[in-house]
Amino acid sequence: MKIAYGRVSAKDQNPERQLIKFRALGVEERNIFVDKQSGKNFDRPYYQAMRLMIRAGDLIYLDALDRLGRDYDGIIREWQYITQEIGADIVCLDNETLFDSRKFRAMGDIGKVLETQFLSILAYVAEQERKKNRQRQTEGIEVAKAAGVKFGRPKQNITPEFIRVYNHWKSGAIKAVEAMRELDMKNRTFYRRVKEYEQSFGGEFSKYEELSTN
Repeated sequence: MKIAYGRVSAKDQNPERQLIKFRALGVEERNIFVDKQSGKNFDRPYYQAMRLMIRAGDLIYLDALDRLGRDYDGIIREWQYITQEIGADIVCLDNETLFDSRKFRAMGDIGKVLETQFLSILAYVAEQERKKNRQRQTEGIEVAKAAGVKFGRPKQNITPEFIRVYNHWKSGAIKAVEAMRELDMKNRTFYRRVKEYEQSFGGEFSKYEELSTN
């Protein structure tokens, strides 16, 4: 049976390019598994589901080796489990000449040795590339911070509208849920903003607002 596994690193990334390849190879939709999360480990729901489904003689397609994972030891462990313990085969479409376990299987026992050594080298290279990318990202963030770029969610300012609703809530004129609805804020956001306001301004703006509206 043909099975395919695809992966993208984030939920907003599109795996369609991988899916097109799998469909062109005749893999049925029900046998295509795709995760949208990091490849740092193998605790991925669709990967684990596929893993349980694999049987001897199956053929598993990957778009590339790093779609299987990005952990050096994990890649080798999973590859050997699928090809040697289960008896299925794996083909990486970005480099079928090198990554096709059927070729190693045809070589018998010596093929297992060559496959392990070859995979170790390639998996190591893939992991080192991941570390380099992470280092470059860290360095880029540090450079951006030094240039004054701020990261994280932008902090909302205390607006006159917030102060007005805050005053009504504090005076008992409205309940907290009504205040949240007026400000279009969720529970945590509302109380966090209340805390920031009271700690930063000590209620002075609240008093000012009351005086300015009289």
